[in-house]
Amino acid sequence: MTEKTLSGPSELILVTAFEPFGGDSMNPSERVLARLPDIIGGFGIARRLLPVEFVRAVKLATEEYDRLSPAAVVMIGQAGGRESITPETTGKNVMFGRIPDNAGFAPDHIPVSQSGPDTLVTSFPIGKIVDALSGLGIPCRRSDDAGEYVCNAVYYGMLEHAGGRVPAVFIHIPYIPEQGHADRPSLPEDIILCGIEAAIATVAGEVKGQ
Repeated sequence: MTEKTLSGPSELILVTAFEPFGGDSMNPSERVLARLPDIIGGFGIARRLLPVEFVRAVKLATEEYDRLSPAAVVMIGQAGGRESITPETTGKNVMFGRIPDNAGFAPDHIPVSQSGPDTLVTSFPIGKIVDALSGLGIPCRRSDDAGEYVCNAVYYGMLEHAGGRVPAVFIHIPYIPEQGHADRPSLPEDIILCGIEAAIATVAGEVKGQ
């Protein structure tokens, strides 16, 4: 899945999500990505679905950034077990495969970048997303730990690659009920979609200086 060609806004926000993994038949981030409107906050939405593969996902995401030169990047991924939508502040320079990725790779605490620092922090004020979603009654809290799986690798890789030139944010979302994890927290897909739209609109507003 790549971005749609738009006849309206010339500026784009790159939004990425992931395919299913870990034995699940669906990934809520993929479903939300497919349902996003083409324009949010005056910016065209360029969609990119990423594989759940440590190395390849980082490569494809950063290549898409270079190809599009977006005004901002919003990355979405599933964090099963979380009760809230959780925008992340920090990417860690580590890859750990608690389960193998979809290519069968299970790194054991190896760096995302050989030359990068231990952590990178987004330049975007995450509290603005938390406030926007909370104001809509959507469960949302800040997170300072994006884990060590593929989501974190893509976040760290994008933060390093973009180098602070544009806002880059990673947002973890819970399971949806349709995944069948009855013993774990979940949120309805429509609620998550509303939250992600609000988060992207918040990023768009910040880019515009509003």
